[in-house]
Amino acid sequence: MFDSTFDLIILGAGPGGYVCAFRAAQLGLKVALVDKRATLGGTCLNVGCIPSKALLHSSEQFAFAKSHAAAHGIKVGSLELDLPTFLKRKDEVVAKNVGGLALLAKARKIAVFTGTASFLSANTVEVTAADSSKQQLTAKNIVIATGSAPVELPFLKFDGTTVVSSDQAIAFPSVPKKLVVVGGGAIGLELGSVWSRLGAEVTVVEFLPKIIATYDDDIVRNFARLLTKQGLKIETGAKVTGLRYSKIENRDSKMSAATLLAEREGKPLEFAADVVLVAVGRRPFTDGLGLDKAGVQLDEKKHVKVDAHLKTTAPGVWAIGDVVAGPMLAHKAEEDGAAVAEWIAGKAGHINWDLVPAIVYTDPEVASVGLGEDAAKATSRAINVGKFNFAANGRALAADAVDGFVKIIADAKTDRILGAQILGHGAGELISEVVTHMEYGGSAEDLGRTIHAHPTMSEAVKEAGLAVSKSAIHAL
Repeated sequence: MFDSTFDLIILGAGPGGYVCAFRAAQLGLKVALVDKRATLGGTCLNVGCIPSKALLHSSEQFAFAKSHAAAHGIKVGSLELDLPTFLKRKDEVVAKNVGGLALLAKARKIAVFTGTASFLSANTVEVTAADSSKQQLTAKNIVIATGSAPVELPFLKFDGTTVVSSDQAIAFPSVPKKLVVVGGGAIGLELGSVWSRLGAEVTVVEFLPKIIATYDDDIVRNFARLLTKQGLKIETGAKVTGLRYSKIENRDSKMSAATLLAEREGKPLEFAADVVLVAVGRRPFTDGLGLDKAGVQLDEKKHVKVDAHLKTTAPGVWAIGDVVAGPMLAHKAEEDGAAVAEWIAGKAGHINWDLVPAIVYTDPEVASVGLGEDAAKATSRAINVGKFNFAANGRALAADAVDGFVKIIADAKTDRILGAQILGHGAGELISEVVTHMEYGGSAEDLGRTIHAHPTMSEAVKEAGLAVSKSAIHAL
């Protein structure tokens, strides 16, 4: 007999949803996990974080072989891109990840349902499968973890061919000759970097005065310089207004060419494109959930309203990850999911939303946590700042990774670390130790006095901590 009653139902099997399910199962709850995809992992594992990182890694190997191997005494001869194999490896990486999740879900005896879910009440959902069959599930607690979707501009509708989202940009059938990226955030820059390394002429068009706008000016200035050196063309302060198509005729075929239209300070701009990748952000995805039937309310930005413990306006209904206000990041969703599972089980869940690191996975990477220098100065807060360049780091010199620097921001009176920003190879890994020190309220001195192995890139983090008090060993 089909069992439709659970302690917890989770709608969405992305990082927030599956972590919530796994943690709840560990705590003894009977869990159901519902997702429209046949594979677990949500956007992140299927078409987002994981496939894009696989493409970034592979494209970095191609760029090394093409432009840097000779300087290391490595002769590679003629070089050719095998795009089908390049993309196949990405798919294999995704398959291994989602396959691992399926095994974990099975081992934890989590009931997995494939289909779209809709609330019938605050404790009942209806799941509709691809064959239109329906089944109802009931639980005392339901978690909304349906994630987000790419923002579509009204004058740049996605067509999947010429105007695409990141979903299509991880699987182009051929390398575009001219790729225009609308949006200078993490997604656009990462995917722009991939296709630029493979031979595309990439132009990034950003409405704001700078790319990755939440980062400090000195970080962005150096980052933009490095991207430009790699071949990306960056156009900031440019407002996109539309797209113009024209027909090109030749002896072999007829094809459409596109021109992205924009303006800067009232002057028109035009950017020729074979493909336009729109990467201007993501929106909370609650389409078709029937939230009104459960009594779940949205805020003015269409996020699900929640309290400090991620409870919605409906009794027994919770929401986590991208559907609630806050950073739309997989690791933030994971922490939300684990905490909610613990709260439901009567445990003391913990989340520090002030310490969610952010990373741009280009090469070099950019990473941040907490308060930036520019933001602190804008509030007239008294701070001390320590910087250390990777050019003075022995491991960076050996690894040909001297671009960038580490910056630590500390309170001028207490020396407590307020934030950090890193531009450099592996910045996403290096930021974690700063997060750890900040979690317990550590000072820049604590960071600087922590022993770091030599030679490692992480020594630059230690030196930046020392530099807050002008005590860096390997810098003037």
